[in-house]
Amino acid sequence: MQSQILPSRAALVDRIALQFEYGQNLICLLGPSGLGKSYLLETFITDKYAEFNKAFVQLSGKMTDQQLLTELLEQSFSNPLIDHTQTLSENFYNLYKQQPCGDCLWVIDGGRHLSEEMVHQLEILAKKSPSTLYILIASQSVGQFTQAVEIHLEALNLSESKQLMRWFFDSLPVEEDPVFRTFLQEAHGNPALLLAWQPDQQTADIRPPEKSYKPLYLTLLLITTMLLIIGFLYKADMTQWWKAHYQQEESATIATALPAEKVTAAQQNSDETLSEPSSASVELDNNTVTVQQSEAPAVSHENNIAAIVDSLASAKPEEQQAKPSSEEIAAVLTDDALNPPPADNAVNTETVEKAPTVSANAWYLAEPDEHFVIQLLAVTKKEITDKFITENSLEGQVNTYQTLRGGKVWWIVTYGSYATLNDAKNALSTLPNKVRKNQPFYKKISKIKQEIASQDQ
Repeated sequence: MQSQILPSRAALVDRIALQFEYGQNLICLLGPSGLGKSYLLETFITDKYAEFNKAFVQLSGKMTDQQLLTELLEQSFSNPLIDHTQTLSENFYNLYKQQPCGDCLWVIDGGRHLSEEMVHQLEILAKKSPSTLYILIASQSVGQFTQAVEIHLEALNLSESKQLMRWFFDSLPVEEDPVFRTFLQEAHGNPALLLAWQPDQQTADIRPPEKSYKPLYLTLLLITTMLLIIGFLYKADMTQWWKAHYQQEESATIATALPAEKVTAAQQNSDETLSEPSSASVELDNNTVTVQQSEAPAVSHENNIAAIVDSLASAKPEEQQAKPSSEEIAAVLTDDALNPPPADNAVNTETVEKAPTVSANAWYLAEPDEHFVIQLLAVTKKEITDKFITENSLEGQVNTYQTLRGGKVWWIVTYGSYATLNDAKNALSTLPNKVRKNQPFYKKISKIKQEIASQDQ
């Protein structure tokens, strides 16, 4: 017998032996870690069934089923020839036929590491062993065995907790000591915790806890995150403003110059004659300011659209009465917008006089510089702008101004006047699809004023 064992534990050892006598060949001792299951197993295998062949195996997570099989059979039989291709029960039956081993007692500690196959084999041997075979297993897993008697190991009571500590410690504080009493209560009868008592650390630590700076760190992290978010938003907004303010001129594409389906009179007179009234009125702040200008002479230049269209039509004499295709007209107009006529044409860019300023330009001069408009169309013929406005029902909603580009007079149609770029974007989404397919874009009033002023220079 081992040196010392508590009364409750000794009674449990006798109870397990009694269960074996009643015919229960497989018993599983259950309990959490630290309650002394291993100590009880050692006591049982030492004190009980001295005449049996005994095998004690301490399982671990690294032990395989083959190693467990070998340990159990080598401790039960004398020099057994083990066939590792067979199961535990098959090896036991074969070895028992060759050399009967008598009654056996197997004690396995750490049963939670058993595989399902090994659990099944142990249940088979406990039920159909050719000789008496008692199997005692200590485990922490409830319900691991379906045919085993489960005995739960209880924690020590307060009296046995003190008795256990008196066996291992020479001097203990009095029971009235608050630290010692609290230690016993918090150990909850767990032998592993009771034996962790340190006599030299009986006084409570009354030092105040260190100040925690965790809330301060969290606050600083939150502030930093907010500043980063604000910085990213500001950067995105400034990028959008930069593009809107400095890249408007680059965004003017030929797509808005003239849609091909809008051209219906490609063979009209190629000469354009523009005239402006001798004076223009601009109403600012309810005060009428009249700007007197001398009547500008009519400016005419040769537009090569008709000539190109005529050349296309003359390629097939039998189809001279057919109208040119919209793709041909669009290509002609695009080439006309991108490539001004050479110096030997009827209109010399160096001798073109200033384009006449129409009274509509006064509306733009009265608008604030920071406002935005939506440019819908830019062509070199006034008739096309009028037809565009009429077909899309834009009368009274748009304004038109003139400017000089590449020696030609251009007519530009704009829509609305908005204080911010976002307002202009929102207004663009409300325009008809027929107008938006020409790819309108945004232009600042200050830019338009510069274009109007450039033609007067």
